Formats: sequence, C-alpha cells, structure tokens
Amino acid sequence: MATNIGMMDSAYFVGRNEILAWINARLQLNLSRVEEAASGAVQCQMMDMVYPGVVPMHKVNFDAKTEYDMIQNYKVLQDVFNKLKINKHIEVNKLVKGRPLDNLEFLQWLKRYCDSVNGGIMNENYNPVERRTKGGKEKNVKGSQKNFKSLQTNNSLNPGSCDGTGSNKISGGVETGANSSVEIKALTKELTDMKLSIDLLEKERDFYFAKLRDIEILCQTPQLEKLPMAVAIKRILYAADEKESALTEAQEIVSGSISVEETG
Repeated sequence: MATNIGMMDSAYFVGRNEILAWINARLQLNLSRVEEAASGAVQCQMMDMVYPGVVPMHKVNFDAKTEYDMIQNYKVLQDVFNKLKINKHIEVNKLVKGRPLDNLEFLQWLKRYCDSVNGGIMNENYNPVERRTKGGKEKNVKGSQKNFKSLQTNNSLNPGSCDGTGSNKISGGVETGANSSVEIKALTKELTDMKLSIDLLEKERDFYFAKLRDIEILCQTPQLEKLPMAVAIKRILYAADEKESALTEAQEIVSGSISVEETG
C-alpha cells in the first residue's frame, strides 16, 4: 500500500474536480470546493469506508466550524493512522486554515492511499449516510442558540452590579475595553504580517515546484530518459522519503557511467 508518496508522484497531479467527484461519489456528499473538507471529517469517513470499524465515528464532528473542533477530528484521524501503522504526518495547523492547496495535496495523498487498498474497490455494503447520522457527532445548534438568547435576556435585566448607593460599577469595564482594543489592533497587525509572509512562502514554493516539474518533463523525453544523468535526477525527484539516500544513489549512477566511459 502507498504510504510514502513523493511530491513528484502522479498522485499529486490529480485535479481538484476529480478529487471532489471521488469524495462525492464515495460518501454521497455534494462538495464544490476542496476546502470544504478542511474539518477532517471527510478524511475520517474515507478511512472508515476503507477499514470498517477502525474509525470511532461517534467522535467525528461533521459540523466542526472552529479550529478547535477541527483539530479534534484530525486527532481521531492521526490515531487511526497510528493504529494502522500508516507513516503519514498530518499537518493539522495548515489544513484547518482552509487553504485550497494544502487541503488538495492531503486529499490527493488520501485518494492514492485509498486506491491502493484492495485495488480501490468500493465496499458495496458501506452506507456513508447511515454512518454519518448514527456514528458521527452532531452539534446541538438550536440548544446553543437558546442558551445564548437566555444569557442575553439575563444581561439586559441585570446590566451591571449595583453598590450601596445604587450606581453601576462600569469604570473597570471601560478600562478593560480600551486595553482589549489595543490588543486586538496589535494582534490584527501581527496576523496581517503573518498572512503576507505565508503568501510569499507559497509563491516561492509554487515557483520551485514548477521548476522541478519542468525538469521531470525534460528527463522523461525519449531522447534523454535512459541517460545516466536523467536516471540520477529522477531518482532524486521520486524519492518517497526524505531519509532515503537518494543523492548518494544518484551520485553512484553518474560515477558509474563516467567510469564505464573512461574504461571504454
């Protein structure tokens, strides 16, 4: 089964439309964007379909909207990976941000893995809708709204605590509000700077990825693909694990070809 998949693997060239069609068909959903799967619930159910009974679906929150709730879903998924000895680290902090590219890459990996189990044959007895309604955790949104309205009513009836003279103690609240406003401005600026930095990093990543893709296409041309240098380059590009000694192997291929030429 494919667990270690290199970035130049064909899995990462599957388009988002194909990924969405795969998810919608398997799980009977109607997703229109890959970032709609950022909560991790879809990934959990995909593993539940491939390995029935392994995923504790009652812990999966399909209504997760906050990062905290999404992280809980990914914890469930990571536990499943560990249980199945799947060597895949989930970059939760990136996925919960809902950025399309990060989520697409993870879903591309997931599709490749699921397709490698039992030849990608779908379990006909699996009912995704039933598993979501019976096994999945659902938020009581109406109950939360009632509690919130009740709290608003109580606050309107008791706008402030009164002292012996009957005056409201609001001076502390004004001071706290001013401090909060300053903190919010500072955090907003910090967040903006971080977003700009991330955007620059993503552009740089896409730039170098495109370069690697061009190199791969060049090495695959019939006139060059069997040359030792092209073989060595592809050995580096297709290394599935960063711990592999791909560079050493590539150097040995090139050195071997040079030795043969010198001997000849």
